[in-house]
Amino acid sequence: MDYNNKLKIILTMGRAFEYRKAAKLKRWGNMARVFTRVGKQIAIAVKAGGPDPDTNSHLRAIIANAKRENMPKDNIERAIKNAMGKDQKDYKEVPYEGYGPFGIAIFVDAATDNTTRTVANVRAVFNKFGGTLGTQGSLDFMFTQKSVFTFTKKDDLDMDELILDLIDYGVEEEYDEEENEITIYGDPKSFGAIQKALEEKGFEITGSEFTRIPNDLKDVNEEQRATIDKIVERLEEDDDVQNVYTNMKPVEE
Repeated sequence: MDYNNKLKIILTMGRAFEYRKAAKLKRWGNMARVFTRVGKQIAIAVKAGGPDPDTNSHLRAIIANAKRENMPKDNIERAIKNAMGKDQKDYKEVPYEGYGPFGIAIFVDAATDNTTRTVANVRAVFNKFGGTLGTQGSLDFMFTQKSVFTFTKKDDLDMDELILDLIDYGVEEEYDEEENEITIYGDPKSFGAIQKALEEKGFEITGSEFTRIPNDLKDVNEEQRATIDKIVERLEEDDDVQNVYTNMKPVEE
């Protein structure tokens, strides 16, 4: 790999960490909303792969996330049981894309049993703030989707050796290290393979997700930031909305 390509990857991964850290500090402050969204994720995973986390790797990953969000064990078990019921709603994962004011790109990931309701709600927020909801795929070039795994660090862990082993599974060279945890990034198509490789190596996965990282961040002033923050807040208040991403540059600490 030549120097320019290496530098490009390092800059992209630095942006990924900066962006994800800022997003995590803001999102899902309401615990009830967290549990509702995790419940939908569990329902989708159970329908796709069954209720046993030992044989359903996607469900196993969601349960780890639920525990990270302090979701009680009883709530998790109840969500799995409800997902097996014949009256369980059929949720679909749907992306919505558009531009808010000031040219800020906004990407919304939703899980819904009624796309007519959800698109109307999302469009209403865009319209209220002078934005425009676009067609599916219109912002694909502005965001890069990644799979993200956080796991507990082992004593005497050689990260260079681990990353070298995981590259074959679609993991990128750059990673984030905080206290006793490591966060790695990879190809979203390799989510299952990366999860399996980490589990086989005996790592405790404490969080995993798909995320979207903006390819370029856009500067805004304080007043503009407040408006975009309000749009994101309004969107996240909708129970159908799972995550909201923008290309607004995070506040520097």
